[in-house]
Amino acid sequence: MFTATLRTSAAPLSHGVQARNMATLREIQQRLKSVQNIEKITKSMKMIASTKVAKAQRNMETARAFGEASNALFQNAETQATAQGKVVFVAASSDRGLCGGIHSSVSKATRRAIEHTPEAPLVVLGDKPRTQLTRSLRANLAVTFNQIGKSIPTFTEASSVVDILKEQEIEFDSANIVYNKFLSAISYEASSITVYSQDAFKASPNFAVYEIEDDVLAHLQEFNFANSIYWAMVEGHAAEMSAKRAAMENATKNAGEMINKLTMTFNRGRQAVITNELIDIITGASAL
Repeated sequence: MFTATLRTSAAPLSHGVQARNMATLREIQQRLKSVQNIEKITKSMKMIASTKVAKAQRNMETARAFGEASNALFQNAETQATAQGKVVFVAASSDRGLCGGIHSSVSKATRRAIEHTPEAPLVVLGDKPRTQLTRSLRANLAVTFNQIGKSIPTFTEASSVVDILKEQEIEFDSANIVYNKFLSAISYEASSITVYSQDAFKASPNFAVYEIEDDVLAHLQEFNFANSIYWAMVEGHAAEMSAKRAAMENATKNAGEMINKLTMTFNRGRQAVITNELIDIITGASAL
């Protein structure tokens, strides 16, 4: 009689353990499917970014050649901004996420650069850096642009930025364009390009060597400004695509590791359920 009582009281406990194990197995299985879907998405995004990197680098090389030529103009003329000159900062990034710390790099460099001239106006290209810079530099924001970075930047977009800044009557003696400089497929760093105004260029020690008329000089200054912004946008786009590829590669790797752990946990739980069922069968057979 004592044995029969023990068996009847042990049976509900075993069924309860099995029910808990089955519930846990279903949860693990659902999470496993979710992580597998995430792995497929990140792997696809990695492949897309990989195809865009090569094209972005080719456009970057072309834009860099024209940008360095514009900088050589100021360097040969020994152009320098006066100590009392107006300064404007341009933070060039994009709207896209899932690319590591690409936007934080530009935001941090902009904050460091603007510390020396806290009253300087700030122009932001891209929603991501705008969100980050609004927290600390809201009073400096003059103009912001979005819809940046959806595809490879064009010179037309850079010219439109310059035209809008001209319409907003943002005057400056020197403009510092902060952007991400592409170093290699796995590295980048925040850098800046300095562009000078028409008056600052005319005050250069070697300006007389060029023999440029005033009407041509005005167009040249606008072209140099647009060309430098285009250089910053294209080089930042190449760095962003490389960073996105690396980020998606790491995400895919982490998802694979999580899938292996969840699969092992699921198999162990299923084996425990099978073992408990075998114990119940053996116990029931021996009771007969």
